[in-house]
Amino acid sequence: MAQARVKARKESVFGERFALFAETLLTGVWIAVACLGLVTYPAALAAGARHLRRRTRHEDGGLREFVADFRSAVRGGWLVGLAGWAAAAAVRVDVQAARAGIPGGPLVGAVGLFALLGLVVAGLRAAAVWEPGRLWRPLLAEAGRRTVRDPAGSFLLVAGLAVVALSGWVVAPLAVPVLGAVVAAAVAVEERRRTR
Repeated sequence: MAQARVKARKESVFGERFALFAETLLTGVWIAVACLGLVTYPAALAAGARHLRRRTRHEDGGLREFVADFRSAVRGGWLVGLAGWAAAAAVRVDVQAARAGIPGGPLVGAVGLFALLGLVVAGLRAAAVWEPGRLWRPLLAEAGRRTVRDPAGSFLLVAGLAVVALSGWVVAPLAVPVLGAVVAAAVAVEERRRTR
């Protein structure tokens, strides 16, 4: 029995890019839901990045694959999430010390904020290249080096984080889908670095 071949309809460039944009916003919603566990945000970002990489390569994948990737990434990713919250708490103490008027406090507070921002960018970069079976510690070490060696890409990610913060400040629900755009930016930054 011969099966009829269905000729794939070629999508316009505009249609393809709009579909990717819509998928990015949907992925942001998935990431936000997966982050509800508080320490699961690295795994959620990694699963979202892997989903968007599949989408840009025109590979199949949907919510089921996102959930499978999330489950795989959360095995070691929850420790990274816990460490991230600990770093944020330490920076908060630094900032409170700066506000209390302790000598040298403003410098310590500024250094703490920049260090936290660098850790967030390195975390985004690590999540953007995560694959099942890869360990988080070497991923983060490599991402930290790339954060310093690629300041343009790091600045792009800082700008993306600023967009999420401003979106959440202006219209709180808008920050949820925009998370997908930040992850898409991290994937693009890593792809740009890989092809250079």
